[in-house]
Amino acid sequence: MKVLFIFYIASGGVETLNRLRCASLPQVGIEAHTLYLLPGGNGPEPDSCPYPVFFGSDDALLSDLLARQQYNAIIVTSDYRMTERLRRLGYGGILIYEAQGFGAPADAEVAVQLAVPYVQAYCNALLFPPTYHLFDLFNRYLPGVHRYVIANMLDVERFRYVPGERPRDPVLAWVGRLEPNKNWRELLAVASALRSRVPDLHLWMFHDPKLAADGENERFRQALAESGMGDRLAEFIRIPNSGMPHYYSRVADSGGFLLSTSVMEGFGYAVAEAILCGCPVLSTDSDGVRSFIEHDCTGKFYPLGDIQTAVAQGTDLIANGGLRERIAREGPARLAAGFHPARYANSFREMMNSFGIFT
Repeated sequence: MKVLFIFYIASGGVETLNRLRCASLPQVGIEAHTLYLLPGGNGPEPDSCPYPVFFGSDDALLSDLLARQQYNAIIVTSDYRMTERLRRLGYGGILIYEAQGFGAPADAEVAVQLAVPYVQAYCNALLFPPTYHLFDLFNRYLPGVHRYVIANMLDVERFRYVPGERPRDPVLAWVGRLEPNKNWRELLAVASALRSRVPDLHLWMFHDPKLAADGENERFRQALAESGMGDRLAEFIRIPNSGMPHYYSRVADSGGFLLSTSVMEGFGYAVAEAILCGCPVLSTDSDGVRSFIEHDCTGKFYPLGDIQTAVAQGTDLIANGGLRERIAREGPARLAAGFHPARYANSFREMMNSFGIFT
């Protein structure tokens, strides 16, 4: 059996998920390919990738792929218009619309509303991770469409603590795009306030300026100057996902933590991967992270927008050695057991079986 995953760009959590899917699904008899519609990102290079990956969005490329590969199923992530294009080009197999990376609640609702006629007309089913806001949206707008809910997987082999040189001072780390849903303004507010309690605090930001929303790079520079954190900021640009275990481990060694300020997450790959590396995390209750954060056990929560509570919780993570040890022990163990790729692969095959593809 052969499936194709389609997404806009080889970056972020969806690229991570696709890479893991293409590596794990062959273990259950499914050959998996990916197609990214736009260039850029920090994803795989076609010539060195162990699975087929394609880039482009014109009809000629799509028609050629459909004719040559004869996919049993295609999973289209986020791009609802693509479902119509595939049917127009003659694709008659199983077509699944996957909801990932919709962003803030208002943006997610708009995306689902726009997707409704396309999903109803062209798709066999919906696929999404177990997050409350997606359940609610699909119950309201697409109640009659069959759905599959599968928790995302993690690279439990690669993401683990990596020994290395210990930073001298505590590090507050942040991973994301410069756009409103990732809420970088709140990061600067928390970092500035926390520095008043932890004077030797450093700020590490992992992002890609090329993927920032319009005008956000300029707004970030101005806000950074106003925050007083410019002298403590180190920016890491387009670090490959494969290199992140080293950095998460160094943040853990520093006595610092990863901060997630997102308004909404469908899953929260950066947060989960940091936990696997023994790095304490402090996160907003952004929905998707509920599936793996238990407060003061595998990480910490704070209310969105509550800078004072975020600073208090962050201070506790830095100062409370016993808490750090418990999180570093409990977090990786729970996530490795609950989000192993084999679990995802088996669930995905069951989904395919339900369409009668293996019979």
